Amino acid sequence: MSVRTVETLAGGRWVGAESWVDVYDPADVREPFVRVPALTAEQVTEIYGAARAGFAVWRAMSALQRSRILAKAAVLLRVRNAEIADAIVTENGKTLAEARIEAEKAADFFEYYAAVGRQDYGSLIHDARPDTRTGFQREPLGVVLAITPWNDPLITPARKLAPALAAGNAVVLKPAGETPTSALHLARALDDAGLPAGVLSVVTGRTAEISGALLDDPRIAAVTFTGGNDVGEALRVRLAARGVRFQSELGGKNASVVLAGANLAKAAAAVVAASFGQAGQRCTATSRLLVDRSVFDEFMALLREKVAALRVGPGRADGTDVGPLVSPSHRDSVLRDIATAVEQGAHVESGGEELPGTGCYVTPAILTGVTPDMDVWRDEVFGPVLVVRTVDGLDEAIAAVNDTRYGLAAAVFTDSLAAAHRFLAEADCGQIAVNTTTSGWDVHMPFGGFRDSGSPFKEQGVEALRFYTRVKTFAIHFGI
Repeated sequence: MSVRTVETLAGGRWVGAESWVDVYDPADVREPFVRVPALTAEQVTEIYGAARAGFAVWRAMSALQRSRILAKAAVLLRVRNAEIADAIVTENGKTLAEARIEAEKAADFFEYYAAVGRQDYGSLIHDARPDTRTGFQREPLGVVLAITPWNDPLITPARKLAPALAAGNAVVLKPAGETPTSALHLARALDDAGLPAGVLSVVTGRTAEISGALLDDPRIAAVTFTGGNDVGEALRVRLAARGVRFQSELGGKNASVVLAGANLAKAAAAVVAASFGQAGQRCTATSRLLVDRSVFDEFMALLREKVAALRVGPGRADGTDVGPLVSPSHRDSVLRDIATAVEQGAHVESGGEELPGTGCYVTPAILTGVTPDMDVWRDEVFGPVLVVRTVDGLDEAIAAVNDTRYGLAAAVFTDSLAAAHRFLAEADCGQIAVNTTTSGWDVHMPFGGFRDSGSPFKEQGVEALRFYTRVKTFAIHFGI
């Protein structure tokens, strides 16, 4: 069978390669469905040269000109929603409904930052000296390297590119090897919208062959990374010696709490959506569930019923609720995590099985009998696995929520306003939800975690611009 090849955007040109990287559909991994260029280290170095030249052009354009290009890209993303969603389903395995939402949200990012880019970018400051006008202004950093994961192959690049470009930076994007075509659709929209040559390049290829050229180029001003903690920490150390600004959005072991008095039916529906949407492959997914002992049996009956109703299958099949995991290796890692939990004493309440066939399927799993010393309580699984413990009241629940090195998201379900406010104050996470799902929410809302879930720099909203800009203070004396 002939496999289609696609070009990548490199230094203002769409290019192929002498060598190619295979990309697979996780619903059927027998044959690749597309191939993308395997760029060389020399090509990556050339890309940085083009990015530096593109940055000079881009920053010289007025913010209004830049905003018009981003707004046009948003329109193109919406017009191409069906085509882009199909690519997301094919390379990532999400359901078609999830992929369509992702494509729409990506457009939202560019629409939002097109507007933000027209707003204030500094301020005047009072000065004690006569005839002196003092202030500060924000200006772009230069060339930004964006490294993005496979679980949100379009939204995460959009979350990074939109504010970076709105601020006037050039971007070199390195998407995950499992899911590069979504990023190429994004690059195509920006290129067609009129982005100047070199301002965006997409590096596809084998990381082992290009990592030095990708990470060590002296023209890099900042790196924004979303992915695993081990890689993130290695990057932080590697870049710190050169003083390169670094932003990271890392792992999570997010907890949802169900207290006595909560609307149990609504809580169960929210927990299922938060735990098993995108097959649990979300940094904000609920992976730990803490249920007040007084309502445990009633709530678990509702939870089991809702999980049993979930339909597992190919992302574009009608009625699918949970698609495949992204790759055979990731499927196998999730199954190993479940097996280890059982060896350590956990009980598989339901699910946790590999489905036969050509896809990477694991049925949604509920694990009970989990204790705080088990790996499955401590470590991120990043799949459709929910571990459950009982708690006695709010004090014990908050302590259990904070019993992790992570601090990304947490939720509480309660009918008590006092409990809600106390949870908001004491849960040590960057995102707190009350009577709703743990999630990243909307594009204008700051997003990011505490502790080992990421760096202090937030993404989304106007907060994102703090990472992609530097502050220059000025004083102008106009007396003679």
